Amino acid sequence: MRSHFSRELPIITHRRIFLGLSAVLIALSLVGLLARGLVFGIEFSGGTEIDFYNTGNISIEHMREALSNAQEDSATVQTTLTDGSAGFLVRSDTTNPNTATEHAQQAAQLLSLPDTSYQVTTIGPDWGANVTHSSAVAFGIAILAIIAYIAVRYEYKMALCAVASLLHDLIITVGIYAWTQTAITPNVVAALLTIMGYSLYDTVVEFHRINENAKLAGDGTHRTYNQIANFSINEVLVRTINTTITSLVPVCAMLAFGGATLKDFAFAMAIGLVLGAYSSFGVASPLLCMWKSQEPKWKKLETKYGVAQAVTTPEVK
Repeated sequence: MRSHFSRELPIITHRRIFLGLSAVLIALSLVGLLARGLVFGIEFSGGTEIDFYNTGNISIEHMREALSNAQEDSATVQTTLTDGSAGFLVRSDTTNPNTATEHAQQAAQLLSLPDTSYQVTTIGPDWGANVTHSSAVAFGIAILAIIAYIAVRYEYKMALCAVASLLHDLIITVGIYAWTQTAITPNVVAALLTIMGYSLYDTVVEFHRINENAKLAGDGTHRTYNQIANFSINEVLVRTINTTITSLVPVCAMLAFGGATLKDFAFAMAIGLVLGAYSSFGVASPLLCMWKSQEPKWKKLETKYGVAQAVTTPEVK
């Protein structure tokens, strides 16, 4: 029987670096939201979406000119690629389905495209308002449920830190959408709600280990809350990384090979999975440590034993 030493990754020691990075990302996201704003799909704002397929060598300038001649001057145009064929996605604020169809037909005729080369989808503003309201209610209920579960299962400080990490993930994800001007659709909302589940899972796993190890404090090595938390994160870090990678594989496949609907969902999921894995150890646990370390019991132990968090732990084989 021999002993050797394994060194923990000093994650909690560098908590200010992680929190500082998160603060910068949140600030950039807020700047993006203020400077560029969000682009909402017609499901939220109401309007018309025209999908042009198999448009061949038609340029985006020619498409814009044709739409302008068809009285769609304010339409936004994006190039698309469906099954290897070039096309365009056109969004406008026209809410009358008959008018939208006439404009699409006129543009197609000007570009010498057949009537089968486009599809018109029109949604009224009332339906969009209902979708917006339902999405807001879903987010609110999810947040309250998360706070209630963790507060009952563990404690309210863990609940609030978990919610802070969730908001961190959502703000940065929305900020990326603002900077890239990618439209937010119901598929994106579904992805954001799914992201909350993944992020919460990683955070709860860490909090569970921290909570269990805190009950065994005073083992001679991990005495302070920071030391206990750092050890607990190292215990589950490989599991978090493996879960994230295995989840990212199908998401990246959808992002690379899926259609427009799947790509909307996959883009938000890819961002959220990475942020969720990071925020569990880079945001939630550091915030919890800063808060818990101020409690009289842990503050006293921090004063007595609070040395470097990268503790060398003996292992026996």
